[in-house]
Amino acid sequence: MNSVTVYTWVGFLLFLGIMLALGLLGTKQTKSVRDFAIGGGLGPVVLGLSFAATYLSAATFLGYPGWSYDWGLTNLWLVIAMIGGGAIGVLMVAKRIRALNKTQQSLSLPDWLGDYYNSDILRVGTGLILLFNIFYIAAQFVAGARIFEYLLGLDYTVGLILITAVVVLYVFGGGALADIYTDAIQVILMAIAGIIVFISGIVIFWNDGITATFSGIVDNLAAQDGNLVKVFNPDSAHFYSIGAVIGAITIQWAFASAPHLFNKVLGLKNEKDLGKMILTYVITASLCVVVLFGGLYSRVALGPADIVADLALMEYVTWAFPAIIVAFFGVVILAAAMSTTDGLFVSISTVFANDIFLKFLVKRGIVQVDDERAEKIALRISRIAVPVVGLLAFLIVLKPPMYMGDVMWIGISGIAAGTLGPILYAVYGKRKASPRAAEGSMIIGLLAYLILYFGGIIPSTMTAGAVATGIGIVSMILLAFIMKDKQQVAEDLAKAE
Repeated sequence: MNSVTVYTWVGFLLFLGIMLALGLLGTKQTKSVRDFAIGGGLGPVVLGLSFAATYLSAATFLGYPGWSYDWGLTNLWLVIAMIGGGAIGVLMVAKRIRALNKTQQSLSLPDWLGDYYNSDILRVGTGLILLFNIFYIAAQFVAGARIFEYLLGLDYTVGLILITAVVVLYVFGGGALADIYTDAIQVILMAIAGIIVFISGIVIFWNDGITATFSGIVDNLAAQDGNLVKVFNPDSAHFYSIGAVIGAITIQWAFASAPHLFNKVLGLKNEKDLGKMILTYVITASLCVVVLFGGLYSRVALGPADIVADLALMEYVTWAFPAIIVAFFGVVILAAAMSTTDGLFVSISTVFANDIFLKFLVKRGIVQVDDERAEKIALRISRIAVPVVGLLAFLIVLKPPMYMGDVMWIGISGIAAGTLGPILYAVYGKRKASPRAAEGSMIIGLLAYLILYFGGIIPSTMTAGAVATGIGIVSMILLAFIMKDKQQVAEDLAKAE
């Protein structure tokens, strides 16, 4: 057993002990489905850190640097998309959603939309759309399995089983409280790793000043392949044209309203602290995403080697750092995978327990139980859903994909296409729209995505998601104009009289 393997096992077991302890803490504080779903009200710094950890995911440390390794400088568009698009998305919707939820007291995105539009079709339909997040979870499992395979010498399938089991166990107990507490620790590790990678390349490739250093990196890439230094690389799956870049920025903007991020906004204790939460996210995320340079450094250091793209960053780290630092990066990537995965598990579990069981089956009398009994059953459902979802995600990536990032964006794009139209209209519409309009937008946006991407019309998951999201938004506006909400019409008539 080499030193990297020993250090990684020690670091992972230490990290695992801390995470399971926090999961146990979450279990003791989780008394209701509300606690499981959003954590019951927490401060802006902790939630801002949790938001950043969940937004970024293991793709930031494996998948995205792999894109940098394969596609070069054009992948830096992703930094703008993630920092700019994400922050703008949060600023546009978070405050209004948080204010509206004072009266609704919703626990999730399907719950919020169903309550706002008074539509069980929208509530259940949005909940089912969230099952797209199983692809997102699957991508994080790939990251964990790759690290176990690369650093610990485990078989990919064994690593996949291990990462699945660890995440399922602590989310099963602690829900959102376990999620948020662990995220705050995990993202700090991610930010430290991002800074180390970015600075290391400058030190290693130093050439008489910062400008000369980066010029030397660019020259090296250009000598390998001219496409690596193009603004739009025709070989890139997501940044091959200005339209594709706009699509990537748009879908990152839409991603800010994703259900597992949406829950963080609803979990904020005081609305006045929303600005602090967003600022915490922007600073932390900026420190993390500079790790994308690690893929470029890897290409400069190793050239066009025969390596797995998702492991390009680890190849660079192994080349540039001593064993103990390599092990630290392995633990950080496992932390990144877990920080996103646990939030996704919570959001999907909440769909079954709260959105479908409590707010639809019990509320409509389809299942007849008293309130206390219903709450206990809902909490049980939320926990049972965790291993079921984990198994489905495990099966999706039993055969490892070429790029984990592409698997992840299948889920994100499908959800954005089906939900952003109703969300934005609720936030910015001057008149309340008919439930039928919101339902129509949900269906049209989702179908557009399925046709565009799975039909092979647009090959990029990001661009297909962005176009479909735009179709969903436009259809929401048109349908809201055509289909008037009865209650809103009655209120307008009363004012006119």
